[in-house]
Amino acid sequence: MEEIIDISRMVDQSGKIIQLPRKHNARIAVLKYLAEKFNEHQSYTEKEVNEICEKWHTFHDFFLLRRELINHGLLCREPDGSRYWRPENCEK
Repeated sequence: MEEIIDISRMVDQSGKIIQLPRKHNARIAVLKYLAEKFNEHQSYTEKEVNEICEKWHTFHDFFLLRRELINHGLLCREPDGSRYWRPENCEK
């Protein structure tokens, strides 16, 4: 059974991420929250991924968020970076 992590302290009143936690489980919970902002069965350009990440956080580091989403298997990309997508199960 997967542990439920409360991320309310890590998002502001509008739902934007205000911090990326250091603790692994909390970090994954925040990244899963962000991954939910991407539609399954839809392809995105790198620019679109950056725009979505930028829209949903306040600390202005969409590069970090994009890399973390990919590294944790919550977002996939073509090797050349031409296409990004959210895997159906959002698990690595």
